[in-house]
Amino acid sequence: MNTCHKEVKKEGTMAKSTGNKNAKLLRLVEERALSMEKKKNQRGALVPYVPQDCISNILVRLPLDSLQKSRFVCKPWYTIINSPLFIDAHLRRSESVLIFLSSIKRESLYSFPMESIPPEKPNTISVEEKCLQTECAPAFGLLNISPNLKSYIQCLEIKGGKSKIREYNISCLGSIRATCNGLILLDNKLKKGLIVMNPVTRKLTALPLGTLFSPHNESYGIALNSATGEYKVIHLFRDELGFIGCEILNLGTKLWRGANGPSFGHVSWFGYMPVSAIGALHWVPHVDRSDYIVSMDVNEEKFHTTPLPKSCRTHDRVVEMGGFLSFVTHEGVKQIDIWVLKGLSESWTKQYCITRGCKMDMVPLFSLRIKGDMIFKRDKDGSLYAYDFQLHVMTKIEMEKGCFPLSCLFLPHVNSLVSWSSRESGQDACD
Repeated sequence: MNTCHKEVKKEGTMAKSTGNKNAKLLRLVEERALSMEKKKNQRGALVPYVPQDCISNILVRLPLDSLQKSRFVCKPWYTIINSPLFIDAHLRRSESVLIFLSSIKRESLYSFPMESIPPEKPNTISVEEKCLQTECAPAFGLLNISPNLKSYIQCLEIKGGKSKIREYNISCLGSIRATCNGLILLDNKLKKGLIVMNPVTRKLTALPLGTLFSPHNESYGIALNSATGEYKVIHLFRDELGFIGCEILNLGTKLWRGANGPSFGHVSWFGYMPVSAIGALHWVPHVDRSDYIVSMDVNEEKFHTTPLPKSCRTHDRVVEMGGFLSFVTHEGVKQIDIWVLKGLSESWTKQYCITRGCKMDMVPLFSLRIKGDMIFKRDKDGSLYAYDFQLHVMTKIEMEKGCFPLSCLFLPHVNSLVSWSSRESGQDACD
């Protein structure tokens, strides 16, 4: 009897001891959890909360290269940088550049003979190869293409009276047909069509072939439809009888459709690229002595003719300036007048008269979006000049020695994050 009582008492003591240990262990776990939570709160207190608007205002001021890397810092930053509002804000702060094609990479242009061109950089991409990859098509044939047939997309930045060549590290076989808000339209030499690309983000998409004409009998333009937020590709072409046809492709649908072109006889020449401004595309219709411009309203898709203040001569041009359309014309040998059109239904107003540093062979190329300077190129030697409207000074731009091809076609451009679609699919993304 005593033995049984002792065993029961012993078992009770062991159970009580085990319970005490479990309670102690539970208490230690709770204390550890509270300690970790306390440390977490302390760490959070060391990093103050920054509103998303403040982060966005900081990121939008970063240089483009840093901004591209910043999108991969964390998920919130990625979301901010890829939002339509941020992309639009960045576009408004981005300065104009000149985009062009160079046949050989800049670093080898004057250092190596053609037969010993160095290999491409490891991060250089081929537009055509990327386009085939999105279509799951083999690209083995591209490996045998001679470097002499390739062109490299580059841009010229102008700042502080000096120029700098920027490399996109992108090669292509076709020509640049048009630009708009950071998008470029390229020939697709492999599939007889077109390619739309943003050289900064390296996203691209192939477009189907429209009406086929020789380059000197056709003209392409890209423009944004402000009513829908969609980009359109406009194609004008002249047939054997001189009639001008028109077809339009919405980048959202990638389908060509016919449209009424300008009246017969209004356009006889496609030597200059169309200019996008005040909601329309604008063409200078004749080689010399054009008394009007031909414009197509992007939203309504209707053509208009607008008389010019004076006849457009060889070295005169229409360019976009501060969101408006400007007509830059030579008045005599040493004066350049700038007329501004603020709407298709409005009249030209003379806004500037340049009398310092003018030369008869100065051709206006584009206007800087942020600083506002007008950039000219002299026919005589290809040198570039910038006119400062605040200081009333014409300054020769210092060029990077031996790196700027003088005979290329230069198009106004802006390095942006813009895409043709707010909902980008995996097919359109080429990293």
